[in-house]
This record gives sequence, structure tokens and C-alpha cells, in this order.
Amino acid sequence: MAGRSVKLFFVDGDAGGIVTAEVMNWTGHVLVAPRSKLGSALQREEAERTGIYILIGEDPEKPSRNRIYVGEGDNVSKRIKMHAKDEDKEFWTRAVIITSKDMNLTKAHVRYLEGEVVRAARIAGRASIANGNEPSVKALPEADISDMAVFQDNLEAVLPALGFDFLRPTKSKPIGEEQEAQPQKNGLVELTLRHRSGLRAHALEANGEIIVQTGSQVQADPDYSMNQYSDLRDQLIKDGTIQQPSGNKFMVFVEDYAFKSPSAAAAVIIGRNANGRRNWRLPNGQSLKEWQDAQLSITNTQIS
Repeated sequence: MAGRSVKLFFVDGDAGGIVTAEVMNWTGHVLVAPRSKLGSALQREEAERTGIYILIGEDPEKPSRNRIYVGEGDNVSKRIKMHAKDEDKEFWTRAVIITSKDMNLTKAHVRYLEGEVVRAARIAGRASIANGNEPSVKALPEADISDMAVFQDNLEAVLPALGFDFLRPTKSKPIGEEQEAQPQKNGLVELTLRHRSGLRAHALEANGEIIVQTGSQVQADPDYSMNQYSDLRDQLIKDGTIQQPSGNKFMVFVEDYAFKSPSAAAAVIIGRNANGRRNWRLPNGQSLKEWQDAQLSITNTQIS
């Protein structure tokens, strides 16, 4: 994929305030605002355009992940004001408004985008979707569908730069599938963690995240006293991401979950503090640490 430059502008001079984002040669425009500054954000001209919006906050039922609501409107500002008064949508703390700089997005375009964004978020599985019914994908002319695919592709590049990863796929694959002994495939590093208790977990490393895959086993009753990630482990069990199947001595992940570090993933699985870079291993037997160190050697060779 070719590189892209994302231009961020902190309207208040603060990364936590109102922020706009643009990409060179992309007609899209993204406006992000915390709920406390929503009044100022909705007075901006771009908030009154036709577009889609995403309301984001912590999921009250699963605090380990976010909840999002995706909507569209001819005047996004009016739609968000309605949601701000809706007691059934108290969860959200930030609003993302996606419009077009050239104002060429039509009602048909944004209804199509709304459906595509909801679909992509469901596939990614990183956030709970508050939409009661999945929007039906509206028909568009072939050329418009192509334009919207490019629009969505740029949107999916911009959102992570703003701290939102709910459209990034976890790229799940069946547990137990035999892996080719290739350290890296399509930009993903395939990893396995084994423990003397017999448990086995699978993950993918993608851009620094460790995405533990559905079906990965977890120590059910660890007797270790030290685990700095015990709160995260307890939360994942409480919200149902990790469950205990009947008759199984191990707990399992019932959905993919993205950890910020290999050690966090290993500690949650084993139930004690762990050096994840040593615990996680590639199909060729290398530890993650050995593989990462080897990449530095390749870089040094290329430089010299």
C-alpha cells in the first residue's frame, strides 16, 4: 500500500479537543469533538453538511471495548443534537463527523457509506455496535460505488491516526489450522504461545498489536501471585470475551481480542507476569524477540 500523509489540525491547540483530519488528494473531511465541546463543534460549517457520523464511547456492558453508533444525515449537526438528548445513547463521549470538502456527497452516498462502515465495524469486531438494525446497503451506480470504496479506504486510514481502531480488522483464522513455516505473511506475523500445562494460544502481530484469536486457550485457575494485568484478565472474563466451556480444563477466547503488547496478552493467558516477546513464537520456532531483533539486523545490513 502506498504511503499517505494525514494532516491533523488541533482547533483548540489541544489533541483532546476539537480536531480536524484530511488526506492529500482526498475530498473527505473528518471532524472529531469530545461531548463537552460538542456545542462549538456543531457550529462549524462542515457539521451542517451531508455526511455520516460515529458516536463513540465505552461499552457499559463490556468496559474492555468501545461501543459505537453510526448514522447519516443531510445535516449532520441536527442529527447529533437529537442523539445528544436521547437517554438510550448515554454511552458516547466523542463524535466523529465525516463529510466532503467539495460537498459532492449526496444522501444516496452517505446512506451507502453508513451501511458499509457498520458492516466493516462488525467484521473488525473491535467495538460493540449500538445500531439496532444494520443499515441496508443502498444501490448506487457502478462509478459511485468505486468512488465510495476509495472514500472509505481513506477514512479507514485516517481514523487510527485519530485514535480510533474500530474499523481495523483482526483478521481471524481457524485455530488449529496448520501454519506454513513463514515468519510473515501479508504484513502479519503469526504467533503461538504454549504452556507446560498444555494450553495453546494463537495470535497475529499487526502494527504492534497482538491480536489473540478466537479459540485460544487460557489458564483457568492460575496460582501465581504476581500479574500486573490481572485487572484486565478479570474484566475480559467478566464481559464474556474469555469463557469457561463445560468440561474443558482451560478457558477460551470466544472472540478475537487485540492487546497493546505481547506481554499483556501472555500475562492474561498464563495468569502471571510474562515476557511476551519470549513467550510468543513464530511457526519457524523463533521467539518474537528473536524475530524482531533479526529485523534490526536486516535494516543495519541495508544501511551499510
